[in-house]
Amino acid sequence: MGIVYEDAVVISNPNREGDYSTVITVNCPDKTGLGCDLCRTILLFGLSICRGDGKWCYIVFWVIGRPKARWDLLKKRLLDVCPSYLSTSDIQYYRPENKQPLRHNLFLLKFWCSYDQKGLLHDVTEVLCELELTIKRVKVSTTPDGSVLDLFFVTDSRELLHTRKRQEETIGRLRTVLGDSVTSCDIERAGPEVTECSEGSCYLPPAFTEDLFGSEMHDGNPNGTLVSNPILVSMDNSLSPSHTVVQILCQDHKGLIYDIMRTLKDRNIQISYGRFFANPERNCEVELFIMQRDGEKIVDPNKQEALSSLLQAELRSPLRVAVVNRGPDTELLVANPVELSRRGRPLVFYDITLALKILNTQIFSVEIARHMIRNREWEVYRIILDERDCLSVPRKKIEEAVQNKLMGWE
Repeated sequence: MGIVYEDAVVISNPNREGDYSTVITVNCPDKTGLGCDLCRTILLFGLSICRGDGKWCYIVFWVIGRPKARWDLLKKRLLDVCPSYLSTSDIQYYRPENKQPLRHNLFLLKFWCSYDQKGLLHDVTEVLCELELTIKRVKVSTTPDGSVLDLFFVTDSRELLHTRKRQEETIGRLRTVLGDSVTSCDIERAGPEVTECSEGSCYLPPAFTEDLFGSEMHDGNPNGTLVSNPILVSMDNSLSPSHTVVQILCQDHKGLIYDIMRTLKDRNIQISYGRFFANPERNCEVELFIMQRDGEKIVDPNKQEALSSLLQAELRSPLRVAVVNRGPDTELLVANPVELSRRGRPLVFYDITLALKILNTQIFSVEIARHMIRNREWEVYRIILDERDCLSVPRKKIEEAVQNKLMGWE
């Protein structure tokens, strides 16, 4: 008897007193990058993986996070990324040319507010996330009289935003959050020229590249390094007859396992077995049994060194954060790496706006766009902060607050 599709993902609530982790079990056919896709989905729901174990296509995650997590919806989204048992019995290797995400229709969400409230942009972002609307680009501008025009270019994972019912639901939720400040709120299909721009990569001026990647380009060290503790990566071919064993000792952060998995997925590395554990002091141990696309170990010392260095770099600074002076303005820059599948780390804008809301710092304008930097695609957030708040909150404090929120170090 085969496994029922619904049983491919099982979510179990804590059953012992003092146990705060929820157990997610996934049992489905394997594919290269499955772990990455599962971890990205878990991260999208605001959950952190505190422990993990898996072999081939049987994976167990222990997760902690939001007490009001939408578990039924999470199960549905995890099932969406699992290969079907009817598809194939062979391992599916990742090929960027035929594994691109489905192209969703792009919509423009536009609303005017008569005045701005600190934290309002985060509240709007939270509503859009709950509605499963993916923010592709944002433009926020403040007029001299204090009115605010917000333009959100979004896609709908449910593919229903063209319907009147879905639009009314979205506008209704937004009006509840915006209150009496909103004067108009509309949703319309974005034109082809806007859609093409949102899907392509734009040119980033050299000054911005220098601010985010300057020290990395000059001496190889990432700018805005987020992790201070040493990151140890070792590889051993003597522990398994058919796999290279990768052992990682590092400091924990939100999305750690996702960062490891996306790095291996983009290199077409297959994980046959893995386990992960983080202790209360945020020290992590990761052990992975891996092989190349051809099913062989990684025996070339140069390839081993390249992969070790890459993992260290990605874990040392999974995102880039900088606060700089741009003429009379103070600008917050955040760069988020994009996978070869063109998917990026989720909830980055959510975390940025939440950190600024906690600091009581107002946002004057926002631009989100994708750029090619050093032959790699990045999602770059350019946020100009209200100059009055910047006088009371030091730049360093803003930078650290955003870093800590993105890394889960509250």
